[in-house]
Formats: sequence, structure tokens, C-alpha cells
Amino acid sequence: MTLPPEKISELKQIIHSQLTQMDIQSRIREVLLETVRNEEELHRSKEPMSEEELMEALRQRGLVDDVMRQLQFDSVPETYAKGKPAAHFKDRDDRVRKIPLQKANVDPTRRYLYLQILGGKAFLEHLQEPEPLPGQANATFTLHTNFRGQRFKSRPTACACEPDIQEGFLLELHKDSAGDAASMADSTTMLSICDPVHIVLVKTDIAGDTTLVSSHSLEWRSVLAAASGRMNIPVELMGVGTESKVPVGVLEMRLELIPTPTQMLKEDIITAQIALERNRTAERERLFLVYAKQWWREYLQIRTSHNNRLVKIFAQDENGTNRPVCSYVRSLRAGRLLDTPRQAARFVSAIGYERTSTVGSGGAKAELWSSMHAFVCKNKGDCEDHAVLLCSLLLGFGLNAFVCVGTKSKGTAHAWVMTLSTDGMVMFWESLTGQRYIHQPINPDDPPAVAQPQPQYPYRTIGCVFNHQCFYGNSQPSDAVELCRFDFYDESLWKAMSADAIRSVCALGNQPSWPNVIPLIPSTLDCALVSNELELHLRTLTTEHRRDMGLTCVWDDELCYLLSPALAAYELERTTGLTAGNEEFQQAIRRAVPDGHTFKGFPIQFLHRNARRAFATCLRSPVCEEILNCRGDHVRLAVRVRVFTYPESACAVWVMFACKYKSIL
Repeated sequence: MTLPPEKISELKQIIHSQLTQMDIQSRIREVLLETVRNEEELHRSKEPMSEEELMEALRQRGLVDDVMRQLQFDSVPETYAKGKPAAHFKDRDDRVRKIPLQKANVDPTRRYLYLQILGGKAFLEHLQEPEPLPGQANATFTLHTNFRGQRFKSRPTACACEPDIQEGFLLELHKDSAGDAASMADSTTMLSICDPVHIVLVKTDIAGDTTLVSSHSLEWRSVLAAASGRMNIPVELMGVGTESKVPVGVLEMRLELIPTPTQMLKEDIITAQIALERNRTAERERLFLVYAKQWWREYLQIRTSHNNRLVKIFAQDENGTNRPVCSYVRSLRAGRLLDTPRQAARFVSAIGYERTSTVGSGGAKAELWSSMHAFVCKNKGDCEDHAVLLCSLLLGFGLNAFVCVGTKSKGTAHAWVMTLSTDGMVMFWESLTGQRYIHQPINPDDPPAVAQPQPQYPYRTIGCVFNHQCFYGNSQPSDAVELCRFDFYDESLWKAMSADAIRSVCALGNQPSWPNVIPLIPSTLDCALVSNELELHLRTLTTEHRRDMGLTCVWDDELCYLLSPALAAYELERTTGLTAGNEEFQQAIRRAVPDGHTFKGFPIQFLHRNARRAFATCLRSPVCEEILNCRGDHVRLAVRVRVFTYPESACAVWVMFACKYKSIL
């Protein structure tokens, strides 16, 4: 079988990379020196060794067998062999579906950074981690990386003081400028790539809840000075939030350039370049801070009451770094993963909500905005994180979107999204629920006889709005949402920041140390398998619950199936706002329930896949409890689970409990 030229080149590059990792040249040199030394001791002739003799010596020492054992080539699917795919993202859910690890499709004309994790140590919080009982799940660490749009994820590793994290990530090094796409990056070009490797460590407990352990930006360019293009480094990971100065552990890493550059750089050149970039960044930040202070003084001069408004110019990220709020927002395209803005809103609302709090604060809300990469990795966040992601997605769909900062009806601080159409219509998007509200301002000068619109949204006040290019502070006499007008060109209503000042610190590439825009990753969950697993677990829990109550449990499989259209209609309504299929569902239930029998149903939605937690929540509802404890004649129970998946393994889980029975009263 003949291979095409591009496959032959790829095969050669893979073999070369594997032999380089094995340090095969040094091992051959050692065998050759040892063999020559033995020949001289035996007083043999000083004729050079033949190729056959050298191969025999290598074979006797097991070197050939080691090479053949390392070079294991699997069959490559035809669709995968053609063309260069996008960077893959490994994700494995052992309880749902096994995903085979794919070989990396290496382009021999490109330069790569091979980032290898050799293990962890000094994770002292897990020093006394108990050994899990047989069959019991353990808390795990998962490592996420992002480099110039290339995202990877490690396999889950059991939490320990010295976690055995063994992973390798192949990151392509390339420049974005035109004309450089087909050329291999040399040392000088790689030195100009100032993007760090963003590393996020997430802990998942036995209940499936995630916690952000650390967020670290790795400066990788020190490998450009390594003699062999390879070096081992320890990376100290720091905590997040108020613990951002406290070490949480150390990762042992190996950095390697593939293929090795012909000319390496001197260490002082790399140090000087990094220092120059940091000085430029610090100067930009200093100038923007000076401008922001002046802008704030001018804003307070308009009205002294502005000091009480929620005007948020800076926000602290998970590493304790103060960043302009505009830098959190980026125009984000979801590719083919999301088709409409409303679907994007549903996806964001399917990510879990977590109210950020600090240790010893009594549960008080803390000021911490997560970077987009950290937010999607831990798959939950505060209202600001949801609003920033939704605004970024709506910008990617071409809408004029802004993040709004203000308060809700109870006076608590809140963030949501607003879109402004070309005809001036204002639409509010609640990122936590996916709901939309049309804003119709009330004119306080109208006489009482004039009917005023009744606001349906839960927002009370608004202090500022912003996106990745602009920032506006509310300078209207009242910051009440129902009285505000959103004409941003009217300087008497909104005080704008300079677009050039925002661009100086928030434009792409101006702040390389801040985590950059990320690509969304498709879900790896199998909807049918996850739905069946949850449904079977809920059936078991229901049977046990009724047994404890002294009741029998008889399931009606036909009734279970008939509940599916209702769950699909609920999700469709949440996504599009349209109601469909209700008439057909009611007709089916009427035919399935005999005369003289009663039907009861209870639908509920979750953003997690923990069956015990969902069952406990359902029991707290009087309606569901009445169904689960149903007594009567010919009692038949039903439960249906439908899991709707979205990018980043976010999911909306719909559960419906139902029963039909003949009353004995």
C-alpha cells in the first residue's frame, strides 16, 4: 500500500519526534562507545565497525525493541487523515461514554511546544486525604490549558498531596499576521509570541460539584534558551480570590520545542524582551488609571449623588488582578455549536450559578470576576460571569450588546445584558434564566391620566453599561431602570469613556498576561445514555422511598414515555419563548388515563446530573411529595428524564414525576 507524500512526511515527523523524546542519539552514542571500547580490549583490528555489527550491538542491548515498543501506530480514519483538523479537546466521562484518545495530527512544516505534566507535589490541603473505600468515588483534579485558541483537558486524577497528573499537550506555535501561516516559526518569531499558556486546575468532589483551585499564566519562552530545546521547570500554583497569594501546590512540567530550532537564543535576550513587554504593559495600565481617575472626578462633578451609583470601572479577577471591566468582554463566535442568540442565552443559563463569597465574610458577596476560561472550566459562576459570556456571544452574533451593572428589585447588586437595535428598541437579557424583557421607559412628566407601561423585568437601578469597546456611566437624574433612556449619544444622559483609552488596554494583544478569548468546546455527553442513567436512579430512589412509607411501587412504562413531549416542549419554550405540542400531550394523557382516574404531574428543571440531589429537591415540593406518596386504588407511577446538552458539557435536565390513580375516598 502506497502512502501519499503528505502522509509520508507526517509519518517521518512523528517518528522523529518520538525518537527525540527517547533521546535515541545519546543512547546510540553510548552503545557505540562501549562496543568500540570492548573491541579494543580484545585487541581486534582497528577497522571501522560495519552497519550490521552496529545493529547487532543495538539489538543485543534491547535498544531496537525499545524503539519498536514506543512506535505504536494505530489505524487513522480516512476522514481524520485528510487535512489538518482544529486542535482537539479530550474529554472523558467514564460513567457515560468512553472516548478513545486520538493521535495528534502533526504538521511537519509547523513548530510545536510540547507541554508535559510530570506530576504534582505539595498540595498540602490533601495531605490527610483518606483512602476511598472499595467502590467509592474519590475527589479528582482536572487540568485545563488554553494557548492561542487551543484548548486541552487532562484526565481526572485522584486528589492527593502528590497527585499523579501525567499528561502531555501539543501546542502549535504560529503568528497571526498574513504571510506567516505556511512558515515554521524560528526562535526570533517565537520570542515575539507573548501569549502565555493559561492553566486552570479544577477540583471535582464526589458529588460532582466543581471548585476552582488555581488559575496560572505560564511564561513558556524560557525554553528558547535551553540547549536541547527542552527543559524541566517547577510551576508553583497559587490560590484564587482572597487566597491568590497563598500557594496551593507545585506542578512539575517539561517544555520541549518540536522540532528543535537550529539556533537557540541567549537567556539575557529573552529576559530583556519579557521585561520590555512588561514595562509597556505597566505604562499602558498606568496611563489608563490616570485617565479613569480623571473621568471619575468629572462624573462626580455632574452630581454628588453619583458616588452612590454602581459604576464599575475595574473588577478583580480570580488571581487578584484589577482589570478594566471592558477587558472581560470579547466578541465570541460559537461556530456551529450555537445557531441563534436565544440559543446562546439558553446555553449561558444552563451553566450553574454560584454566589461568590469569601472565607470569614459570613456569606457576604465578594468582588471577584472570573476570566472566561476559568468560568467555563469550573462550569459555574456568579451573575457577572454569566453576563460577560452572554454579552460576548451576542456580540459574536452581530448584536449591539452591553453588560449592565445595577441592582435587582430587592436592592442586591446584579449584572445582566442589554441589546440595542438600530430602531432604538432596548431588550434586556437575564443571563441566569435566559429570559428577555422589552424596556419601555416611563415619562415621569406625563399627567396621571396617561397610561404608563408596567415593567416586567426584575431590575431596579442601573449604574453603567459597557462592552469590549465602550463604557458609559449613567448620568441621568434618576438611576431607576424604568425611567432611564438609552440614547448613548446624548451626553446629558450618559457619560462616555474615551474609546482610544479603552482600546489602549482592552484591545487584543495589548495585555497578553490577561487570559484571552477562548473557543467553545462541544459537549461530549450522550443525551440518551445520561437520561436513561438518571431515570433508572430516580426510579430506584422512588421505590425505596415508597417502601419506607409502607407503600408499593408499580411503574407504568407507557405513561413514562408519554411524558417526553412535555419535557421537550418545556425546553423549547425556554429556548425560543414559543409554546408548542401542548395540545397533543393533553390528548395522549386523556387517552392513557381511564375514566374515574386522576392524573397528576410535576415537572422540574436542574442544571446538574446528581440524582440524589434532584430527588431531595423534588421531595421539598408539596406537589411532588403528594405524587410520590400517592395512595389509592390502581396507583401507577411514572418518571421521565430528558437531558438537553449544550457546549462546555453544560446541560439542562428536565424531570417529570407523574401518577394516575383511582381515589378511594
